[in-house]
Amino acid sequence: MVEPSKSGGVQSVGRVLDLLEIVGDAGGEIGLSELATRSGLPLPSIHRLVRTLVQRGYMRQLPNRRYALGARLVPLGQVAGAMLGAWARPVLNELVDALGESANLAVLDHDAVMYVGQVPSRHTMRMFTEVGRRVPAHCTGVGKALLSQLPDDAVRELLARTGMPAQTPHTITDPDALLAELARIRRDGYSLDEGEQEVGVRCVAVPVQGALGTLGISVSGPAPRMTSELVDRAIPLLRSAGERFSAEIAERSTA
Repeated sequence: MVEPSKSGGVQSVGRVLDLLEIVGDAGGEIGLSELATRSGLPLPSIHRLVRTLVQRGYMRQLPNRRYALGARLVPLGQVAGAMLGAWARPVLNELVDALGESANLAVLDHDAVMYVGQVPSRHTMRMFTEVGRRVPAHCTGVGKALLSQLPDDAVRELLARTGMPAQTPHTITDPDALLAELARIRRDGYSLDEGEQEVGVRCVAVPVQGALGTLGISVSGPAPRMTSELVDRAIPLLRSAGERFSAEIAERSTA
């Protein structure tokens, strides 16, 4: 018989969700002993819950006896991403109307940035990012906004898994330099991409605070149009957009 939790939920369901989130935070793969350490659950409980997840396809056992997220999560993630993108579209439209450049919504999906929503600029020459595209986190404005929501230790672990390949001569490729940049982002509340992912492109982004998952909103465009004046104007609009979107997610999640 399942045991209700103190918050009114079902304890075993909460534990399953905790395990999936821990595996995701670990880069999608983890050993049972580490899973037990991070979750605080006894190994017999871990074995029972993981066995059920494997049987249902939400986790899988690897040849090295570690466990990874399973393929059954992929369509759920795609649907959730599409749903977030649809919810964000009015907010992104307002940013494009106000600033004239492309607006994006992105999520930290395991170790990469995945774009889940975009409204392109009305300009003929504009930045266009295909929804579903995945890019490295260390060299994009929205990626750095997403990383700023993680503890430094988690960022170092992520970078150790992905590396920091140089996409352009401006890409930050040193972990300490990136961590210093993330500290600045946490302090100031916004991030910049100064041609770090693509030469000639500038981006300003903010984390979406308080939202489910790790989300960020950005505005990007050709560097000549993304002037300092436009960036200064974009920052409060992005923050306001993030706050409204976070509130909408919370409202929809409790409806």
